[in-house]
Amino acid sequence: MLAEIITIGDEILIGQIVDTNSAWMAKELNKIGIRVKQISSVSDDKEHILNALAEAAGRAKVIFITGGLGPTKDDITKKTLAEYFKADMVENKQALENVERIFAKYNRPLLEINRLQAQVPSNCEIILNKNGTAPGMWFNHDGVIYVSMPGVPFEMMYMMEDGVIPKLKATLKLPSIIHKTLLTVGEGESFLAERIADIEDALPSYIKLAYLPKLGQVRLRLSAFGDDIALMQNDVDEFAGKIIERIGRVFVVAEDIPLEKAILNKMAEKGLTLSVAESCTGGYLSHLFTQHAGSSKVFFGGGIVYSYELKEHILGVKPETLLTFGAVSEQTVKEMVEGALLNFRSDFAISITGIAGPDGATDDKPVGTVWIAVAGRGRLLVKKYTFGNKRQQNIERSAVTALAMLNTLLTDVVD
Repeated sequence: MLAEIITIGDEILIGQIVDTNSAWMAKELNKIGIRVKQISSVSDDKEHILNALAEAAGRAKVIFITGGLGPTKDDITKKTLAEYFKADMVENKQALENVERIFAKYNRPLLEINRLQAQVPSNCEIILNKNGTAPGMWFNHDGVIYVSMPGVPFEMMYMMEDGVIPKLKATLKLPSIIHKTLLTVGEGESFLAERIADIEDALPSYIKLAYLPKLGQVRLRLSAFGDDIALMQNDVDEFAGKIIERIGRVFVVAEDIPLEKAILNKMAEKGLTLSVAESCTGGYLSHLFTQHAGSSKVFFGGGIVYSYELKEHILGVKPETLLTFGAVSEQTVKEMVEGALLNFRSDFAISITGIAGPDGATDDKPVGTVWIAVAGRGRLLVKKYTFGNKRQQNIERSAVTALAMLNTLLTDVVD
């Protein structure tokens, strides 16, 4: 079953807001067997919207529309839908009662402009909006289902979960979809593809393999489509096992979760702890860990040691090491990670020092030069990297690469 998503609003097209609705909707629809064929953003222009609707009807059986349902004059979606379906605008009793309830709850006067929120095209079924005044609308026209919802993300999400998705399941005969995602780190998609080419060639027609790269990581997603759920699950698990065995140490976890969360989970299962010593990443690696609830079970914390003084006083890096080799060196990064293990008393530690840019480079240490060390359980991995000349990318690459090195060390000494 194919669907299309149309987001309406000039604010999206000029970059004033980011369209997060489409990504969330596509993910939720995929879970119930509806695949999104295309996502389009259109302006607050009647002809543009009418053309988008007509074109979408030629590609998909379900069309989702978000945005343009507010009470002001620039919100034209309802009237445009009425014109598209050649319907009159009528006041819906249930929608009006919802508007009155919301205004009474906040003890606000109900203006005529707010009352107009209850007007909808006569040929639609409304979808009650429990979190706002704009009702959703469901149309079934010439074999195509159209669902129009507010653009406010939390209103749209609740409406999808409580009303739209259950109605879709009850209305349509949907296939089953099974996904299994393998998270890898430290190897590019082309190298992975070459290593598992024969496994991919052997996949049955109802299983597809997708490569989803992201800055040092690749997610391998196996997707099975059909009606025999038991058969599909068995085959997906079997091929996932073959891929995991083939790719070895670059495999992290068979879950669609962030890399740092996978590391935290792996260490928590073993009762292991971690600390960090960050220089050029400036706390970014610590942020990745601490954004996840429960990270304190594993992550002790660490030091953001930008200066020579803090490297010496917090981590115990020798002054002569810094004087002789500099902050961005193998010798310094080793003493940093050793100091983290000693002073923070964790089982494992990561240290990072480098030149994020755009300044600070020398002839032998260009922008993007980064040294990373990971240590624990008597093992030490140290490596020099040369990334690019973009500061933010260097910071992010350094953090992801450090996580990849830690994953390798954990695989070698723990798994």
